[in-house]
Amino acid sequence: MTLALLFSPQGSQAVGMGRELAAQSEAAREVYREADDVLGWPVSATCWDGPADRLNDTRQTQPCLLATSVAAHRALAEQVNLEPAFVAGHSVGEYAALVASGVLGFDAALRLVARRGELMAAVDADGGMAAVIGLSRDVVEATVDAIGRPTELVVANDNAPGQVVISGRLDALDAVEQPMRDAGAKRVLRLPVSGAFHSPLMASVAEDLARAFEDEAWADARVPVVSNVTAETVTDASRIRALLAEQVRSPVEWVRCVETMTGEGADVMVECGAGSALVGMLKRIAPEVRAAAASDPDSVTAAAGLIRSAASEPAGARPW
Repeated sequence: MTLALLFSPQGSQAVGMGRELAAQSEAAREVYREADDVLGWPVSATCWDGPADRLNDTRQTQPCLLATSVAAHRALAEQVNLEPAFVAGHSVGEYAALVASGVLGFDAALRLVARRGELMAAVDADGGMAAVIGLSRDVVEATVDAIGRPTELVVANDNAPGQVVISGRLDALDAVEQPMRDAGAKRVLRLPVSGAFHSPLMASVAEDLARAFEDEAWADARVPVVSNVTAETVTDASRIRALLAEQVRSPVEWVRCVETMTGEGADVMVECGAGSALVGMLKRIAPEVRAAAASDPDSVTAAAGLIRSAASEPAGARPW
């Protein structure tokens, strides 16, 4: 077995996330206690009780998702010995991956994602994102190119075959919607976000984040981290920092991230965090991978069981 641990993206949040974990796991409870103390506002209550409009404000969403992913990871570690070959997180989930790999302390990651959320929320709101369902990345990019606004609209997330997110100016998103449908898109769904995340419109955020990174302690990764930006495995702290600053204005190359891990032997993947968005993407990218989500007590127990079962198989054995 070769294990990869994945960490959930923005959009996975839901009121109540992490409450049952914290009720049953001391490690998870401690994560939420630390988050409340470090940030000085009730991360735990926002996760567990909302209200939804507060949880969905990116300034709260990002720290809440980080806390829930780290809580799920530590609750899973209470039940099974975790020796991943890789860690990877989608967008804000990459910060949880850095905590899991020892690059950042949890307190540092909290401060950085809180700053990231503040910076992203403060960017001119004349931007947004839309999910294009049913088209390949190549067709999406060609359709964007055809409307002649390459600096105002880009592919932001390559999530899975047939699931591509575009990001840019609101009027450019409006202009491309019908051409996407004409090209064969099943749906073009505007996402409930406050800006054009993972696009060049986030350039100022990337620069401000790079400065914020200087205030925290960084270490080389104990477990290779798969970068959202390049889909390469990285352990050097300075390289991780540079890529993480670029991440906010660059596409999330999630398909390539998964292909990097499977290409190097990963055959079991567990998503730690709120929900199972990444498990859903995996089914389309690499259906041969055995996958589970660890988000509540029952699913954490099931994920631990999958890891134990896979670890006990003879080398080269597969269950089919």
